[in-house]
Amino acid sequence: MLMPPSFRLGTLVTLVLAGLIATAGCAQTSVLRKADFAPQAPGPARVLLMPLDVELSELTAGGMLEPRADWTDQAKTHVRVALAAALQGKHTALISYSPPARDSEQAKVDQQLLMLHDLVAGTILLNSFVALPTKKGRFDWSLGEGVKQLQERANADYALFILFRDSYASGGRVALMVAGALVGAIVPGGRQFGSASLVDLRGGDIVWFNHLSSEAGDLRTPEAVRTAIESLLTELPL
Repeated sequence: MLMPPSFRLGTLVTLVLAGLIATAGCAQTSVLRKADFAPQAPGPARVLLMPLDVELSELTAGGMLEPRADWTDQAKTHVRVALAAALQGKHTALISYSPPARDSEQAKVDQQLLMLHDLVAGTILLNSFVALPTKKGRFDWSLGEGVKQLQERANADYALFILFRDSYASGGRVALMVAGALVGAIVPGGRQFGSASLVDLRGGDIVWFNHLSSEAGDLRTPEAVRTAIESLLTELPL
């Protein structure tokens, strides 16, 4: 299946790994944190919210995922509202990412940074299942000092990256699930997956990472998004 131009490499890694998580059954999260991380100087932490990587799809009877732009737009709106509410009680100031001019050199730099983050995030998730010998149980990941340009442009201390994927069974898929149940066959339905990471813009270290996976929840509704965001931001060190 061809991927749309906006589909990033690290996202592909993440979604492949989400299939492994799907075997675990109930909703779960997994928080990872840099051991020697200490918050920056006193005062509200300025957190730059990077472009949301959110996509909602319909799961067809044949098992194909068909992206739905209308559902995705709803979810993005709900995620922004839920994030603002969740961080309001913390010692933070949430800053919206301002994209540079399209096709500018800065836009290319930012796109490369997004792709790098997605690749590293996918590797972090992979390491949660298959320990990489070079890490030896250490949470030690970085995007490099190239992130300092974000610190300067946005006057931010940290960057927050959020990813969500959610899928919902079509009418045909539901019928197939019912028919399968009648003969003892399990036909999987939709599933929700999310990840979040916090990057220290002083040097590029990823200081906290969490992912969640669930068979429940509907990101088209604000209530379900609030629940997902609360779970995803578990133990955010701010």
